[in-house]
Amino acid sequence: MIPQETVNLILDTAQIADVVSDYVTLKRRGANFVACCPFHNEKTPSFYVSPSKGIYKCFGCGKAGTAVGFVMEQEHCSYVEALRYLARKYHIEIVEEEESAEEIARRQRSESLLLVSEFARKFFSEQLQGGEGRAVGYQYYRSRGIEDATIERWGLGWAPSARTGLVDAARAAGYKDEYLLGAGLAVQNEDGSLADKFRERVMFPIHSVSGRVIAFSGRTLRADNPAKYVNSPETEIYIKSRNLLGIYFAKSDIAREDRCILVEGNVDVVMMHQLGITNVVASCGTSLTVEQVRLIKKFTENITIMYDGDSAGIHAALRGIPMVLAEGMNVHVVLLPDGDDPDSFSRKHSRDEVREYIAQNEKDFIVFKTDLLLSEAAGDPLKKAGLINDIADTIAQIPDAVKRSTYAEATAQQFGIEVAILFDRINKTRRKLQEDALKAAEREERRRRNDLPPSAYDTVVSDAQPVSEPFAEQTIQEENRILAPSERDLLYFLLRHGCDELDFESDSDYYSGNEQDKPSVADFIRDAFSDGTRMANSAYAAVYDAYYALYDEGYGQQEIVKRLLDAADRRIAEVVSQLSTEKYQLTVEAFEKSMTTKASWLVAQVPRAILGYAERRMQDRYETLRRQLPDATPEQEPGILQEMVKIQSAQRRIKQRMGREKNTK
Repeated sequence: MIPQETVNLILDTAQIADVVSDYVTLKRRGANFVACCPFHNEKTPSFYVSPSKGIYKCFGCGKAGTAVGFVMEQEHCSYVEALRYLARKYHIEIVEEEESAEEIARRQRSESLLLVSEFARKFFSEQLQGGEGRAVGYQYYRSRGIEDATIERWGLGWAPSARTGLVDAARAAGYKDEYLLGAGLAVQNEDGSLADKFRERVMFPIHSVSGRVIAFSGRTLRADNPAKYVNSPETEIYIKSRNLLGIYFAKSDIAREDRCILVEGNVDVVMMHQLGITNVVASCGTSLTVEQVRLIKKFTENITIMYDGDSAGIHAALRGIPMVLAEGMNVHVVLLPDGDDPDSFSRKHSRDEVREYIAQNEKDFIVFKTDLLLSEAAGDPLKKAGLINDIADTIAQIPDAVKRSTYAEATAQQFGIEVAILFDRINKTRRKLQEDALKAAEREERRRRNDLPPSAYDTVVSDAQPVSEPFAEQTIQEENRILAPSERDLLYFLLRHGCDELDFESDSDYYSGNEQDKPSVADFIRDAFSDGTRMANSAYAAVYDAYYALYDEGYGQQEIVKRLLDAADRRIAEVVSQLSTEKYQLTVEAFEKSMTTKASWLVAQVPRAILGYAERRMQDRYETLRRQLPDATPEQEPGILQEMVKIQSAQRRIKQRMGREKNTK
């Protein structure tokens, strides 16, 4: 068995566009890539690859999935074999082992830490609604120009001044002390008692790429507190160097615009998003790291570093450039006017003005570094030589030989030196970099042989289950054609809107009687199946069960769909690919565009879909009885006919109710 941490590493490392491009030529179209489908013959491209979602989808043949699913389809191999293929491609070592009880316990612990972190987010948000949170925290956000919608979207909150505010609330909700400590939400005093890690601070949740809360950054509002920011410590679910503040909210726009803007501060990234520039992320209280650069590269190869125009901002930008180049990315730098940061600059200007400023002032890294260092050299020949060597060492970081050559020639021309001299320096630097990398690999190998613990590792839970059977292409079989359309409709709502809330009016038959108790679409549909009913079509039943297994573990909607597309059972992936796209047409009579909002559309259509399913179940029973009638005995016939009449009457009542609900919406 492949260790779970290795599976996670493979899935996190694999880039869908990179994997697919090994087989077909991709052309960019907006945030996505298109190509002629490798799975069926076509002349007009209908095969789409979405880097932001990490999936591919063919609108011609219907095949869809993630990187591992694509390899399974293309290579006709099993799930485990696809993982091994990707591991080889990305030079990831696999040391297979049996999953031990300790590993199972660790996975369960990681999930518990994620759940208590989400509880903390809700707690901090609730604290912002009244008392000191309203008087202090909320007023701070508003004084910084942060609007209510932004506060809600980002889950901003307030940590109260009470020493055990969160601890007491979490205990009351049933969370154990060990998880509060493990998630970095509490600290243990000398007497063994617990106290809140964050107190009297405005709180910024840090989300994983899939949208789960994994950590927090808290800012004090007291001038006498030297610790302006307190961030979560590294935990089993949070490694600072591997996460970026705002990546969950920014990833789609990063891919669509094919560019990521990197800023420094928490408020910087929030305010840029509020302004409408949403391809922006920030490092989580650390200098830029290689892991963070690689995370950005999953969505784009273009990065613009946007730091303050003061000395600290300039040197921070310079520190980040080499590692960005080493990952094969294209880097630009834009410095704001001295005295401004992205927060203050965004409050002084409109979105279009900020975009225009970036476009006019961002510089290629060579131009930026040359201009900066030339001003420092001030005509000194020795300093100029040092400058040229410095730039050559920077160019040496670029892995692509063509790019290196292009930059070397441009630099040689700019400084009036022979390009061969520059190449000599570049090649020497590259040899040293390779030697350093080899030494680092040897140190890691010694560490592994001596069974020493790694400095940090990712334990984010994955549900990927390896299978031993070879892959075989499957076609969806519908055992029950009467129920199939209604079952597809219900799965559509699960796969597209399962985590959305249903906000029923107080006069609705479905109103719970409590404004705070709003069911999700997934909960509402599951309640309709609470009598033990199962979908009649095995493929649809498999998707239903797989969806709720992930839903109950707290995964967000997009992550659930991605994991289902990655399922070892390819029937699940095929059904999900068909029903989770815009192309699918509901059999219910009303469509999304006919309603004022998505919320009102869901409130109208989800109950109608459930009623429609109930009516189809009756029709299925009616057809079963009709087939039995010719072979029925004289004694059985009256009972069958009577039941058929009752079914028709019940069907009419359901259809009348569906008609009334349609006419009142």
